[in-house]
Amino acid sequence: MPLTPVIPETITVHLAGPDTPAENVTVSFPDYIKNVASSEIYPTWPESALRANIYAIITYALNRVYTEWYRSRGYNFDITNSTAYDQAFSPGRDIFENISQIVDEIFNDYVRMQGSVEPYFTQFCNGTTVTCPGLSQWGTVTLANQGLTPYDILRNYYGDNIEIVQNAPIAEIQESYPGTPLRVGDVNNEVKLIQVRLNRISKNWPLIPKINTPDGTFDRDTYNAVRRFQEIFNLDSDGVVGKATWYRILYVYNSVKRLSELDSEGLQFSEISQQFGNALRVGDRGSYIEYLQYLLSIIGDFNDSIPPVEIDGIYGSATEAAVTAFQREYGLTPDGIVGEQTWNELINVFDGIVDSIPQEYWGDRAEPYPNMRLLLGMSGPSVSEIQTYLSTIADVYPSIPKTSVTGYFGEQTQNAVAAFQRFAGLDETGIVNAPTWAEAARLYSDILDGREKATGQFPGGSVGE
Repeated sequence: MPLTPVIPETITVHLAGPDTPAENVTVSFPDYIKNVASSEIYPTWPESALRANIYAIITYALNRVYTEWYRSRGYNFDITNSTAYDQAFSPGRDIFENISQIVDEIFNDYVRMQGSVEPYFTQFCNGTTVTCPGLSQWGTVTLANQGLTPYDILRNYYGDNIEIVQNAPIAEIQESYPGTPLRVGDVNNEVKLIQVRLNRISKNWPLIPKINTPDGTFDRDTYNAVRRFQEIFNLDSDGVVGKATWYRILYVYNSVKRLSELDSEGLQFSEISQQFGNALRVGDRGSYIEYLQYLLSIIGDFNDSIPPVEIDGIYGSATEAAVTAFQREYGLTPDGIVGEQTWNELINVFDGIVDSIPQEYWGDRAEPYPNMRLLLGMSGPSVSEIQTYLSTIADVYPSIPKTSVTGYFGEQTQNAVAAFQRFAGLDETGIVNAPTWAEAARLYSDILDGREKATGQFPGGSVGE
């Protein structure tokens, strides 16, 4: 499922209520809308009334598809034909010509609330034998006869804060589950979606801990939040987001956001913004290139097929060669471009190396990144490790304040981290993320090895005062 709504090429309809055994039929989306409109409304109604009703029918169906309303609960269809749950659909029925023409014109338009992403839950009923808080089908006729446009009719029922999205893209819809479980160390947009959803769910279930920085890195905070969610909702509490956990999170998130209700909280664009919009490639620069080079250098220490790479934050030909060699070695397309698949395989291989090597192997060398952010209030061996790095670096670079090696991440450590990040040209957050760890580990190792090239400059880096 794309993050922003698209018009599905097809829709699968269950020919009964959701829990009643019945046939599923898959039809093209326009044919589905024509069938429902021909079943729900009369072709003799004024055109403005017809169009308003068809907008509501389209948008209602899209809401079911976009939220994966049924599929997130384990059903193998997108919508039912039971009017107790959804809208009428009768296989094989005659389609009215004027309705067919209108649908052909507007089937890829839909209603949403201004500032929201999802198709609005355009609930409706006939307004005579059945009434509801949403649109009255017969009421649209009265409004159309008064000269109201389709948009004005929709605003009358759904409020002034709606808009009509026109010419939405058409695409084959795939399930939103990424296909492989998400776990500690993964870095991708799917992880960010899970983090954002869990943080929102935690407002209703405060026992689920907040994820301090939902940036797409599956760290210890994310692991703890996933495990607590799994415990609350009676899932295997392994801290891994498999298919069952993914869809349970989606279902609960949709419920607390009320995305399929008239009083929807709305899905904001910031909630689906992607952390990793582009693949890494030749010419890119920055902290994530340094982290990429760091991963390649560790893997290269144990796999001679990966050529050496300098950690300089610049994606040049040497980095491209190392990436291509890695991709070839691990069965990926050897294009020298780091997309999500290559990135996650780098993390998997890196984790496998770290997990298989005894602690004593590292000796005085800098250890690999522990795959979790270190921040104020945390404690443990990884905190001691970064404090050791910073303390050693501070002996050489006085602009970085000395920090004690206590194993507790207090304000002193936070200030030292922020000073190091400022010194190294990294984002000054006071939080140890992967690029910060990689740069600190590199400088620490260079100092221990005595490989200083010049005052204020160590090999392979561009840091300096």
